[in-house]
Amino acid sequence: MKRSLFISIVILCVSASAISQKYSTKTGEIVFEASVPSFEEVKAKNSSVSAILNTETGDIAALVLVKGFRFKVALMEEHFNENYIESEKYPKATLKGSIQDFELSALKDGPNHHTLIAALTLHGKTKNLEIPIVLTATDEKLVLTSNFALNPDDFDISIPNIVRSKVAKEVDVNVHLELSN
Repeated sequence: MKRSLFISIVILCVSASAISQKYSTKTGEIVFEASVPSFEEVKAKNSSVSAILNTETGDIAALVLVKGFRFKVALMEEHFNENYIESEKYPKATLKGSIQDFELSALKDGPNHHTLIAALTLHGKTKNLEIPIVLTATDEKLVLTSNFALNPDDFDISIPNIVRSKVAKEVDVNVHLELSN
């Protein structure tokens, strides 16, 4: 009896230790914009991004359901899902990578600028990226923010000629993740 109680306590402690090394969210936010001056705004927001960060290794993974992007114009959202991103065929985008020179203890000194080396899979294509990020520790959260550009051609996302002049060649992507322990 004492031995099984001891084993149970050890397993519980190891599990708690493993859990405390990871920060996660299911309510992260990604906003992308591909607007061109003088034309209608091409901008969408997804507030249900899932992400997990291993604070021992700096490894991070994120998942975005592409149907979760919301546009101001419903028709634009429909075209995005059916014609461009083909969300029935490619329902999610994933990112897996590692934050370079990550040290959890350094975050107490204020915002830290890092580079995230990651593989982004979108529309069935994977591209290796170096993404600038800023990490900040607040209370019991880690806040990760980033702003970077993506080229739809890199992911075989074709924009029809009829609207090509109304959509930017590079898509500006803003990420905001509040990760909790």
